[in-house]
Amino acid sequence: MTQELTVLDLILNASLFVQCIMGILVLASVVSWFIIIQRWYYFGAADRALRLFERQFWSGNDLGDLYRDGTLKAEKGYRAIGMESIFRAGYKEFIRLRKQDAEAEVVMDGSERAMRVAMSREDDSLEKNLPFLATVGSTSPYVGLLGTVWGIMGSFQGLATMHQATLAVVAPGISEALVATAMGLFAAIPAVVAYNRFSAKADSLENKYQTFAEEFSSLLYRQVHSS
Repeated sequence: MTQELTVLDLILNASLFVQCIMGILVLASVVSWFIIIQRWYYFGAADRALRLFERQFWSGNDLGDLYRDGTLKAEKGYRAIGMESIFRAGYKEFIRLRKQDAEAEVVMDGSERAMRVAMSREDDSLEKNLPFLATVGSTSPYVGLLGTVWGIMGSFQGLATMHQATLAVVAPGISEALVATAMGLFAAIPAVVAYNRFSAKADSLENKYQTFAEEFSSLLYRQVHSS
C-alpha cells in the first residue's frame, strides 16, 4: 500500500531549485499580507479623518480657530493626515503671506502651491507599497510556473534511468512541481484583489482632496479680496 504524501512532504522532497522558488513565493506572500493589513488600517484611518475634518470645516467655525486647534493637537503629537494636512499647509502659507502684506495674487499663488505640495505628499502616502502588490500579483504565477516546469523536467529526466516508467514513478515528482504553481497563485490572488481595492480607494480619496483644495482656494480667494 502506497503512503500518501502530504504537501509538506512534497515541499521537502522537491529539488533545491524548486524549494528556492517556493521560498521566494512564501516570502512574497508574507510581505504582501503585511502590506495588505497595514494599508487596510491606513485607509480606514484616512477615511475617518476625512469625515471628521469635513464636519469641522463645514460647520461654520472660523478657519483661524480650526487652524489653531490643529496646532494645539500637533504640539501634543497629533499628526494631521489627508484633508486636514492640505488645509493646514494652505492656511499656514496664507497667514504668512498676509502678515507680509503681500498682494492678493501672491497670497493665492503661495497658498495654492503649498496645498499642491501637501496633496502630493498625501497621494504618495495613499499609494505607498501598492506597486509591490501589483508586482507580486503579476509575477507570482509565472515564478510558480517556472518552479513547476523545472520540477517536471527533473521528473522526466529521472525516467531516462529507469527501465519501467509508470504513473506511480512520475506522480510524486509532478505533484512536487505543481505545489510551486499553487503557491504562486496563493501569493498572487490576494495581492491582485488588494491592489485593485486599494487603488480604487486611493483614487477616490485623491479626488476628494483635489475637490477640497479647489473649494478651499475659493474661500481664501473671497477672504483675501474682501479685506
